[in-house]
Amino acid sequence: MDTITIRDLALRAIIGIYPEERKEKQDIILNISMEVDLSRAGESDDINDTVDYKTMKKRIMTLVEKSEYKLIETLAAKIAEICLSDEKVNRAAVTVDKPGALRFARSVSVTVDRKKD
Repeated sequence: MDTITIRDLALRAIIGIYPEERKEKQDIILNISMEVDLSRAGESDDINDTVDYKTMKKRIMTLVEKSEYKLIETLAAKIAEICLSDEKVNRAAVTVDKPGALRFARSVSVTVDRKKD
């Protein structure tokens, strides 16, 4: 299977369990891999035969910027759902990094890996 990857998508969201985390948006970094069969697109050179990653990015940005989840785990799972809603995506792996979440650590991240039934 082939893969489309969106790397280091930097967005801002209300995320966290502590009151001080719920006041202002924080930086998050997303890395998203979508398993897709790209053989048809490779032959046709037609956007309709692949995942329109610009449209996918916009859908993800809309979710993230409006979200107010407490856990990055929840955010990652919701992003994976968006990816899998595209009929061409068979599997999605989403990593959400929260820079500065822990003192003495550059970042904390979670990765969810979901596939269609």
